Amino acid sequence: MAKAFVHPTALIEDNVTLGDDTRVWMNVQIRPDVLIGKNCNIGRNAYIENGARIGNNCKIHNNTMLFSTVLIQDGVFIGPGAILTNDKTPRAVNMDGTLKGADDWHAGTIQIAQGASIGAGAIVLTDLTIGAWAMIAAGSVVTKDVPAHALVVGVPARVVAYVCKCGARLHVQGENGDRVWHCPNDGTRYHMIEKNALEEIIQA
Repeated sequence: MAKAFVHPTALIEDNVTLGDDTRVWMNVQIRPDVLIGKNCNIGRNAYIENGARIGNNCKIHNNTMLFSTVLIQDGVFIGPGAILTNDKTPRAVNMDGTLKGADDWHAGTIQIAQGASIGAGAIVLTDLTIGAWAMIAAGSVVTKDVPAHALVVGVPARVVAYVCKCGARLHVQGENGDRVWHCPNDGTRYHMIEKNALEEIIQA
């Protein structure tokens, strides 16, 4: 494996860990105490704030903003211009009018599970979880947890369908508890588990 590549214009601050074969492109800023895994691609002008954790094989595209604290598992796609926030009630000043500092507020957390995709220009509010292989449509505003394999669209984002690991929209057969979702591309089958999340049916 090759060591990480960092473009000369990128700003990498103290105590940042970059995995082998990760590529950091033009004008990226990575703040202190960030951990990025192996074979990731960090597109130009991306901003990654203190304490972010990014797994292996992730694509963080141009002009994205990832604020603390975000926890991203392996194989996640963050589209161009997406914003992952960290404060649901932002204020510049305290009640007495003094400028807020680091000790005057608490950063929320966004957790993004394996294989999920955040579309271009989407905004994800803090203190929520996006399930494995979920897909957030471009321009959506995510205000609550997203189940595994769910496709969410709109402002605020809502579940409109479910998608396969390959990204194709799943077709559903059966009714109520007997429903099975299947992929028209590769035939993979899924069933519903708790919290409206889908899980792949593994053949014995």
